[in-house]
Amino acid sequence: MWNRGRKPRFHYICTLFLFTPMKISNRAEIMPSSPIRKLSGIAQKIEAQGVKVYHLNIGQPDLPTPQIGLDALKNIDRQVLEYTPSQGFLSLRKKLCDYYEQYQIKFSPDDIIVTSGGSEAVLFAFMTCLNPGDEIIVPEPAYANYMAFAVSAGAVIKPIVSTIEDGFALPPVEKFEELITERTKGILICNPNNPTGYLYTRKEMLQLRDLVKKYDLYLFSDEVYREFIYTGSPYISACHLEGIENNVILIDSVSKRYSECGIRIGAIATKNEDVRKAVMKFCQARLCPPLIGQVIAEASISAPRDYMANTYEEFITRRKYLIDGLNKIPCVYSPIPMGAFYTTAQLPIDDCEDFCKWCLTDFRRDGKTIMMAPGTGFYSDPSHGRNQVRLAYVLNIEDLKDALKLLAQALEEYNSLKKK
Repeated sequence: MWNRGRKPRFHYICTLFLFTPMKISNRAEIMPSSPIRKLSGIAQKIEAQGVKVYHLNIGQPDLPTPQIGLDALKNIDRQVLEYTPSQGFLSLRKKLCDYYEQYQIKFSPDDIIVTSGGSEAVLFAFMTCLNPGDEIIVPEPAYANYMAFAVSAGAVIKPIVSTIEDGFALPPVEKFEELITERTKGILICNPNNPTGYLYTRKEMLQLRDLVKKYDLYLFSDEVYREFIYTGSPYISACHLEGIENNVILIDSVSKRYSECGIRIGAIATKNEDVRKAVMKFCQARLCPPLIGQVIAEASISAPRDYMANTYEEFITRRKYLIDGLNKIPCVYSPIPMGAFYTTAQLPIDDCEDFCKWCLTDFRRDGKTIMMAPGTGFYSDPSHGRNQVRLAYVLNIEDLKDALKLLAQALEEYNSLKKK
């Protein structure tokens, strides 16, 4: 019998169940914030108040997109903006084959899958090649979003740390072998490197090849900065390495070379047919890469030679100006980057997160300040890089001049306050 005036016990059980607080997933809990964008909210707020912020934090070149790409955007002759093939337009993939041929990289259109930016290319490569719990070895400091993509795929990054004292050269092969276990499935490199600008040598690339071959690993190679190499040494792509053609997964993007980060067009390219077939399942699930972005990218590949030549010369000039300027500031050190358009610099501070945030919240000179990416965000272990920042030399010389002056003043003021 029910007790009069009392609700049945199952009512309380159901009520308890219904009002259990919702929680986000464990995956979301451990997903790292981007060190490149995590302070963007503060920057946007102070910019709305009229503060001039020099954005050294993000790799968005201020150089114009090729006119041929802009013209393609303005003159799109379509009545319907339709779905595109999941692997991308065949015409774009053919153009990419011609582009790679310039670098002695031979692909057929079937070897290439167009993605929604290089980021999706990395994510799909991980989700295709790695099971939850599988490990990939990544030289650090590394592009911060690699960690986020690994979390998304359930994979585990095993960092191998390079040092600023060695110019961020690849650690010895023995250090790699110490990390290899039965769960190790691949090595990921970015060449030229983001965030350091380091360019891997032929010797280093051959050592990686031998490791990949010995342990039958994937070699994920992010080569989106290949146009920006500032040394007489030849460019060594992972695709040039003989004997591991089926192991190499090339990651690419048009964002940086044509200053069109917003169109979100990248690519996965590999000779491994099984990988391509599996990647296509993810591509079909997300339907297709952006139509308009592909139209612009395809046109941009035909940009006149002087477009890339002028872009290259401009980045050489900016690189010299920034690195020379950094190394003139007391107790600041930056190695000379041999590629890309970044440098990781060492500053006389002990908490880069605090310093970068302080520059936005508290520091002003004539209504101006600087924004940088904290170095800790480019390492798996936040105890590394605490006195480092990543700087992108994507601003013109006059802006870089102003930014360097602000950095010197900010360091002096910040360290003076810390001593009090």
